[in-house]
Amino acid sequence: MLYVLCATLVRMGLGTPALWTGCGEDPLAFARRSIVNRIGAGAIALLERNVEYHLEVTDVVGADSAGLNTGQLAITIHCSGCGYLKIGPALRALESEEKGLGAAFYWTLIRSLYRVMRIYDHSDAQAYEENLIEYAQEDDPANRDQYEFPEVEKALPECIRRSLKHESEHWRLDYRRLLRRHRNGQYRNWIRQVETIAKLARAKGRSFEPADYDGYYDGPPLPALLIVFEEHDAIAACFDEESQHMLECSAEPAFCTVFRLDNPEECSAAMRAAERFVLTNRSICELIEDIQAWEKNGDESRDRDRGAASLRAA
Repeated sequence: MLYVLCATLVRMGLGTPALWTGCGEDPLAFARRSIVNRIGAGAIALLERNVEYHLEVTDVVGADSAGLNTGQLAITIHCSGCGYLKIGPALRALESEEKGLGAAFYWTLIRSLYRVMRIYDHSDAQAYEENLIEYAQEDDPANRDQYEFPEVEKALPECIRRSLKHESEHWRLDYRRLLRRHRNGQYRNWIRQVETIAKLARAKGRSFEPADYDGYYDGPPLPALLIVFEEHDAIAACFDEESQHMLECSAEPAFCTVFRLDNPEECSAAMRAAERFVLTNRSICELIEDIQAWEKNGDESRDRDRGAASLRAA
């Protein structure tokens, strides 16, 4: 089946005789290199600077390595170190251009990323805080003074707190209009990147659900991106606490698509899905580095120590 995969990759234009020779005629190495070469060396270097992903082509899925049906393979991408985006200063800059633009940017970004990969943002931190409060209430009253609550709501920028009251009603229409109005403005690169992410997110990028197979995982995918507003804010603190336990179980892959080798349409769809996932991550990594470069060249932040969380790659 591995040789059939290699032949399929050649027919799709992803593998070449020269690459086959360069891999020492090793079919597994050839298959991996063919897929990776489609991503491109520049994109791979960009991803490696910001997140830790591992791509596999396999005929098993799940914590117990259950086999797929005969003739099926899976392309999986696992995350072992998440990216890091400090977005607060950028939101302030966008809000200075027009009231609501920062909120439009933030909500469009995270709503789009929700559709593509697991992220850790203020809503995850709020859920952690709520659980912590419940634990404290159920604990012995003598122990309650030992709890420290992160107060996530205080970490939210004013534009986000304000938008939370109306976000569900207006974000799809009003936020898109705001972003379009500033597409050629001072922060056009950021806005175009978030619009690209939103466009990629609208396409179906996953043909795999763990419940469809016998190889169940112990938990959901690990976060591929941590989004905070400021250095060491309440969201980062919550993540640092939760991340200490995230690697203790078998997590779902960040991306997985299953296809049959004898079905050219499924093969093409799987490659397109993997490509969309990579393109989305490339755009978010470009956005991260653009914002970091902007901060470095301005007065918002200079050479601050970001700390080291268990899952943080950047």
